Amino acid sequence: MGMLILKKIKNLAGHFRTITHHKVLVTRMCFQVGLYKQGFFHDLSKYHPIEFLPGVKYYQGNRSPISKEKELHGMSEGWLHHKGRNPHHFEYWIDYRFGPAMAADGVKNGDRAPALVGMKMSKRYVAEMIIDRVCASKNYQKENYTDRSALDYYNKGRAAMLVDPETDFLARYLLTMLAVKGEDYFLDYTKNRLLKHKNRDYHVRDGKLYLD
Repeated sequence: MGMLILKKIKNLAGHFRTITHHKVLVTRMCFQVGLYKQGFFHDLSKYHPIEFLPGVKYYQGNRSPISKEKELHGMSEGWLHHKGRNPHHFEYWIDYRFGPAMAADGVKNGDRAPALVGMKMSKRYVAEMIIDRVCASKNYQKENYTDRSALDYYNKGRAAMLVDPETDFLARYLLTMLAVKGEDYFLDYTKNRLLKHKNRDYHVRDGKLYLD
């Protein structure tokens, strides 16, 4: 009984330390690119009981407890709560879009049927998403982290992602920039090019990124 209590205390302390360290890293990097409000509010929902308590229960220290919970139960209520409140996750932007329906034989029948797709993310949330992945990689990989870590993680899960094509292009563009040119260059580009005019959009045409 005593060992079980000690394990729970250790998990609680470890999970709190992990998510707080991650938040500090993200907040600092968001401030560096001018995303002050997003940096301050980043991941505050992780301290809500519906997210925090499962995080303690499934804490491992070397990866997200959400992954462990999904492996055991097939879903995570904490993750469903989290992704619905944090627009820096591409899952927040998944919605129905209507398009031509497909008949049983695979031929379009002219009706309009709903399908789940990824909506285009605002560039400020794409930037926060990339910063989130960079800091998560630093948090879990520690001394094994490199500027390529976040790109490798993104590419590993890309096949399962429902993400808007332009959003995906911008995300890979920034992650590749980080991997090739380093963190200082990535931060400078994000602040002084990508986010310089915060209300303007980004587009992808003929395989190239254009900023309004």
